[in-house]
Amino acid sequence: MRTVSLNVGFMPLVDAAPLVIARELGFAEEEGLDLSLQGAPSWSTLRDRLALGQIEAAHMLSPVPIAMALGLGGMATRFDALCVLSINGNVIGVSREMAQDLMANGARLDFLDATTTGQALSALNKDIRIGVPFPFSMHAELLYYWLDSIGLPSPQGLDVRTIPPPLMSQAIAAGEIDAFCVGEPWGSIAVENGHGELILPGQSIWQFAPEKVLAVRHDWAEAEQDLTGRLMRAVWKAGRWLGDPTKLSTIAEVLSWPEYLGVSAEIIERALSGQMVISQRGETRRVPRMIGFFEGAASFPWKSQAAWIGNRMATRFGLDRVQAAKAASDVFRSDLYRKHLASTGAEMPGASQKVEGAISVPTPVASKAGTLILQPDRFFNGAIFDSSQTS
Repeated sequence: MRTVSLNVGFMPLVDAAPLVIARELGFAEEEGLDLSLQGAPSWSTLRDRLALGQIEAAHMLSPVPIAMALGLGGMATRFDALCVLSINGNVIGVSREMAQDLMANGARLDFLDATTTGQALSALNKDIRIGVPFPFSMHAELLYYWLDSIGLPSPQGLDVRTIPPPLMSQAIAAGEIDAFCVGEPWGSIAVENGHGELILPGQSIWQFAPEKVLAVRHDWAEAEQDLTGRLMRAVWKAGRWLGDPTKLSTIAEVLSWPEYLGVSAEIIERALSGQMVISQRGETRRVPRMIGFFEGAASFPWKSQAAWIGNRMATRFGLDRVQAAKAASDVFRSDLYRKHLASTGAEMPGASQKVEGAISVPTPVASKAGTLILQPDRFFNGAIFDSSQTS
């Protein structure tokens, strides 16, 4: 097998770990790939580099390929999501000033209770300037879903500002925003720098949200089927390795290198372990499944997850919901996942879609090997989403 060089873009986030580990621990080399990992300053830059063919693949926000398929965002190039790179991993935080306002207002905050925390935020009865890394992101989708559900119309009730993840702490320190939703480690950096406090993990809104995907151009996946398979297998093997809880310190150390995240391994390990420090007062909270890479078929690109994102976007932008759900489902390539990972022993669900939000406890389901246990995927408000009933 000849070695082929692939240029792969990423943002400096904990959830870039599958690509970093695929390169640094030799899983890419096993597949005859030399991954050149190229950091990007913003999600728009990363999207554009992939669309223009400057890189072959990218660590990508899961809603971006869907937004492009729906004609949103000004880019017409079709991206395919080959697999999910990470589940969860976001945090919602507020400035120290807003944290003080919440306490002065008698707010009762529960770090794992989205309803209680959302009601406390809404009770402030003030305009909130909130930073998200990109308009088409799981950060935005979770925020809008959460705040809509507690009665604060969004995005109408929010002043949403786009800020690259590494700049979120600076933005809140400068008073440009009052709150943020961002991927780790940048929420923890805001805490560490004394600029913000964390009030909720993203997984308290949706317990099994597809955060990042491995994205490629559709035409590249069609033309380079062998390379597509080799890349997917390398990343899947890395995800399996990442699923071993005894590897946390090693993962954090590698991610801390200057060419990747360039922050303390101790801060990175907070997200990996789920042991979150939420304020400079040293308060900690344990977050189950704060971020996931492998357990419960975490990397499987469920078409129903894509349909949920498409349905949310259709509602917000006035698009046909049935057509949007179909277009969204098409870019989550469960067919390629089944084809290219069949030889790895990867657990393959018996179906490519499920009722989202219906699983409250670890649940065995039909799979090729008969041993797949899906993890809880409930929405905080108890809602379910059945993509077959979208209308």
